[in-house]
Parts: sequence; structure tokens; C-alpha cells
Amino acid sequence: MSAPYTAMHKKATALTATDFRRLALSLPEVVEGSHFAHSDFRVGGKIFATLALESEGYGVLLLTPEQQAGMVEDQPEIFSPVPGGWGRKGATRIHMAKTAPDILEGALRTAWATRAPKRLRSKKSNF
Repeated sequence: MSAPYTAMHKKATALTATDFRRLALSLPEVVEGSHFAHSDFRVGGKIFATLALESEGYGVLLLTPEQQAGMVEDQPEIFSPVPGGWGRKGATRIHMAKTAPDILEGALRTAWATRAPKRLRSKKSNF
């Protein structure tokens, strides 16, 4: 498994929305906003992650359908498509309580890189 979210990791305590928020905001030029009364995280004005399903124990990552398919195939206990049309377009649930911090961080970085402006993506190895 070569994607950054598949790094070896230790069993961790349950992650929360606070952890999701902290990791998302640690990425370059990320700002927190609100979309339909739920927290979202944006880079270059584009949403790459949300806490829209926080009440169900999930964060949401906006990935490409190909990225989503790889994550779901590799770790179906952690990743699943958001039900409906958004899921078919790459919106992916990440089960926070079942996710190690390094997996969440890698998945957020992947979503960030999908939406970040080119000038930031070329610098991503610096963070």
C-alpha cells in the first residue's frame, strides 16, 4: 500500500472531532468555515473536509472517486462512501473512533492535496 494514509500505525484511543479539527487546521493555509451549519475545512476557498456527519461518529473527506475506492478497498472498517450522490463523486466517511492519528492525518493530507492550489501542492513536501 503506497498511499500516505496506509502508514504502519499503533492502535490508538478513539479520535474525536477535536482531533479531526486540529489535524485539518495544521495543514497549510487551511481555514475553518461552516457549510449547512456544520464545520468545514477549506484551502484556497475549496472545501476538502467536513464534520457534517460528526453526530454519527464520522468525518468527511472530499476525495476523487479513485482515491476513495483505494481507501475503501484497503481499510473498509475505516473508510466508506457517503451515501447517495456525493459518495459517488468521492465524498468519503472516515470512522473517527476506529482511526489511528497517522491514518487520519494521511487521509486529510490526501483530501487537502486534491483541493489545494497548485502553488501549495508543489510545496507540500515541506510540511
